Amino acid sequence: MPAYLVTHAKSQHGDIRIEDDTLTLKVTTQWAIFTDGQGVALALPTEQVASIQRVDDTQEPAPQKE
Repeated sequence: MPAYLVTHAKSQHGDIRIEDDTLTLKVTTQWAIFTDGQGVALALPTEQVASIQRVDDTQEPAPQKE
């Protein structure tokens, strides 16, 4: 499941973690826009965002020895 961690630019507010099965991110010069199957889920002005990091676990687990 796609998941992102958004860190606030001035670290005055808590970080935001957003996740959804159909979540996508589009970044413009003024906005970071997260959408899901129903439309816009979250829109943040880019001036308020320090970083956006994808944090979901998309890798397959390592094989286990028997």
